[in-house]
Amino acid sequence: MIISVVGTRPNFMKMAPVITAIKNKGIKNIFVHTGQHYDDNMSKVFFDDLKMPEPEIFLGVGSGSHAEITARIMIEFEKVCVDKKPKLVIVSGDVNSTLACALAAKKLNIPIAHVESGLRSFDQEMPEEINRILTDRISDLLFVSEESGMKHLLNEGIEKEKIHFVGNCMIDSVKKFLPDALEQKPWHKYDLVINDYCLITMHRPSNVDSTTNLNQVIDMLNSISEKTKVVFPIHPRTKNKLQNANKKLCGNILLLEPLPYLEFLGLMAKAKVVLTDSGGIQEETTYLGVQCITVRDNTERPVTVDIGTNHLVGTDSSAALNIFNIIINGEIKKGIIPPKWDGKTGVRIAKIIEDFLH
Repeated sequence: MIISVVGTRPNFMKMAPVITAIKNKGIKNIFVHTGQHYDDNMSKVFFDDLKMPEPEIFLGVGSGSHAEITARIMIEFEKVCVDKKPKLVIVSGDVNSTLACALAAKKLNIPIAHVESGLRSFDQEMPEEINRILTDRISDLLFVSEESGMKHLLNEGIEKEKIHFVGNCMIDSVKKFLPDALEQKPWHKYDLVINDYCLITMHRPSNVDSTTNLNQVIDMLNSISEKTKVVFPIHPRTKNKLQNANKKLCGNILLLEPLPYLEFLGLMAKAKVVLTDSGGIQEETTYLGVQCITVRDNTERPVTVDIGTNHLVGTDSSAALNIFNIIINGEIKKGIIPPKWDGKTGVRIAKIIEDFLH
């Protein structure tokens, strides 16, 4: 018996293909949700969209500081591990749930599998970078989504035998559910024209916590909205910051609550350009062949820039506007899909786990 863990919505997309493939192997798997991000409506919609089973164990840790969340998850997850005695714990991504569950398991001498290992931004001001490095260091099976991850792990002294280049689980979900997402035609719901709108996601502290930076983001979005329709499903963190900002978004920017997975995927697939500071969206847009402008100084997913459709522009809004104007004028980056982003990553992972357990 093994345990698989999710904690935030991005984890759902990564773990859904793995959970399905493990079930198909006949391996008993207990599904745990830490509740690090939990909105009853949104979580249920994501589970429904991804056709995931309901978690058998919900820890309900809620929000708080990094230390509070990590500590609460460790305490509660340790109880689960002591009770269930799994042969393996699978964690994914780089959130606090990932590190907390890995630490709790490791201290009980339970092997750990880390989905999406080896990604590095080399920016330790990002909490996610700390979570990635520490989780990789104590993992027994390291599942890598792009070739840069192999290099990073070997450079950090991880044994080659532990590292497995399997491809990208999130792309498994995109490939599987894209037909359903397009069938919904969510652009009709918002009176949008295909390939004639800009989709926005923005939530990182570097962009929204500082008043100066947030004002620049608002100016940038207002400028973009003068040239094309702007659709902005707004993260709760960003929404709170905007309410206290000196400047206001233009009335013609379409502000939405966070969207269900299929609805967002459909909008992303038919956008002219996506402007984001997210990690996973850089990957999804590269697979979809949609132009992506990433408003960050670094990316842990360099393959999306090297061969994909991602433009890494830094946090200077003028640079982002410049690339936006180039794209709007028809000069796009023709990307290719990275190796092993073929929708079969979950199956590869399940086979390696099956061999490991035997």
